[in-house]
Amino acid sequence: MPATPRGRSVTSSSVLAFLLSALSLAWVLTVISPQTYRPLMLLVGVWATFRLKPTAGRWGQVLDLLWVVLALFGLGWPLAQGEPFWYRAATPVSGDLLAGLVALAVVVEAARRTTGWALPIVTVGFVVYAVCGPALVSVGLVDIAHRGYDLTRLVGTLYMTLEGIYGVPLDVAVTYITLFSIYGAVLEASGAGTFFLDWSLALSGGAQSPAATGRSVSLAGFLLGTVSGSGVATTVTLGSMAWPLLRRAGYSANTAGAMLAASGIGALLSPPTLGAAAFLIAEYLRVSYLQVLVMATIPTVLYYTSIVLMIEGDAPPAPANGALRESTGESFQAPRSSLVARGYLHFTSLFVVALLMWWGFTPFLSVFWATVAAVVISVVVGTPLGPVRLASALTAGGRDALSVLSTTAIAGVIVGIVTLTGLGLKAAGLIVTLAGGSVPLTVLFGAGAVWMLGLAVPVTASYIIAAVMVVPALTGVGVAPVAAHMFVFYYAVLSEVSPPTALAPFAAAALTGGQPLRTMMLTWKYSLPAFLVPIAFTLDPRGMGLLLQGPWVDIVVGSLTALVGVAALSVSLTGAYGFTACAWRRGLLAMGGLLLVHPAPQADVVGLALVVIARMLLPRR
Repeated sequence: MPATPRGRSVTSSSVLAFLLSALSLAWVLTVISPQTYRPLMLLVGVWATFRLKPTAGRWGQVLDLLWVVLALFGLGWPLAQGEPFWYRAATPVSGDLLAGLVALAVVVEAARRTTGWALPIVTVGFVVYAVCGPALVSVGLVDIAHRGYDLTRLVGTLYMTLEGIYGVPLDVAVTYITLFSIYGAVLEASGAGTFFLDWSLALSGGAQSPAATGRSVSLAGFLLGTVSGSGVATTVTLGSMAWPLLRRAGYSANTAGAMLAASGIGALLSPPTLGAAAFLIAEYLRVSYLQVLVMATIPTVLYYTSIVLMIEGDAPPAPANGALRESTGESFQAPRSSLVARGYLHFTSLFVVALLMWWGFTPFLSVFWATVAAVVISVVVGTPLGPVRLASALTAGGRDALSVLSTTAIAGVIVGIVTLTGLGLKAAGLIVTLAGGSVPLTVLFGAGAVWMLGLAVPVTASYIIAAVMVVPALTGVGVAPVAAHMFVFYYAVLSEVSPPTALAPFAAAALTGGQPLRTMMLTWKYSLPAFLVPIAFTLDPRGMGLLLQGPWVDIVVGSLTALVGVAALSVSLTGAYGFTACAWRRGLLAMGGLLLVHPAPQADVVGLALVVIARMLLPRR
């Protein structure tokens, strides 16, 4: 069990986290080779992890000191050896082999401390698979046996090249993700997060409707997501302030928890930050991050539209006197008139990121200058980030990136083994074979594979592994690479709200006092469109319009019909707008909504007809 950091552990971890941020900012402004930058960032990050999450028990300090020494040796070896180290990957010396094995153990331990046992166990399983290939036999339709690789080959590939530990996943973590973590921390320290939350909830300050309160909370979740970029963190932050307001509006603990979790998880699906895996999409597809943001726009609109409409259906009836607040001693004092006009400047830096990338700046420079803009804006709005507060924000940003560093490093090991052994192609072949070459079945099997991965490993690692195992299966049956990667991304994120384990709903239930399983199932209902939209843009080439790709006709028609379809599904699931009493009308509406989400013209026509019929059959009031 990890212990709570105290004293020197807190101080040293803070210093190391600050150093991590400082190195990241220095990388933007100077030239540091990948062979130096990636090992150095990983070394500092792992060292900080061991200090921030110390080992409990009598011998905890001794064990942590030992792990730090091992980290300095294993991860510092490439830095100490210099350029010759990378040129002898094919013929490692004994020191390289020892350092490589130590580095692997250190990264596994760091991942265990930040994400739990699942990912390290999976990684060890892959290493055993790589070594014991000749001893394996066929399993069902897949021949998983391979020639086998000794430790010399594994260390040379996974440790002494810019693959494996130091591969693309870690590269994305120490560039995109760390910089955006710093940006979010600076925004939060500047008061932007508090302002976004106050502004959103102030929209319901004078409202006489519980539904209006719920919609404002959903908007707050979206805006907070731009600061945190974490579904669970957004859920907890939003819930701590919004749950009292929702309770006074009459929402049950389970319903409120589901609203908070669904709104919070949207932070991983929504521009301008998205989740960590979104940065990997840009790298794998060799496209700009701005293009990834653009592709996520319509799915984000559909996602939050669904939440807002479901809130309308699930909202409790308004009190007869129109008053939402009770004299309980709890009050939310953020009427719109109390918001300082200068506070709206906090929105500026959000636009700076997109505008600079649109003007041709790299994502790294764009987020760097957006961070600078956030610091300047903090002075203008009256919450200046002085040296101490700025240093604290940089420390928080570095600390937020720690778990991602160890996760991406260990995921890089898995990807390296999958590529080296050919397991990725075998897994893709199995999916295609089981699906019989059918696109719909391949999509469904691929969704199931990503979902199962998400039960064991974090979102980022889930996407990385699925990118080399599921994406080839999708592209093998004709799905465009862009759609395949976005599909895997969405389903990797949605594993956080899917049964049987779901971190965001469980966190929300802990805040509201609701039932965890009931809250999880309600959250799954609120998130349903996010499960359907990825299927839509993989089943038919016209569905690429939902990613703002392809002819403008497909974009406009596909987006509008999907919007109507999502609205119909939301109403059918909650029984809003008069559909509560009749199950078969709701079923008709749901069928029409599903067909409208499908991009085929024939499906749109039939779906629209079913929606119109369901609406016409409603009894008049």
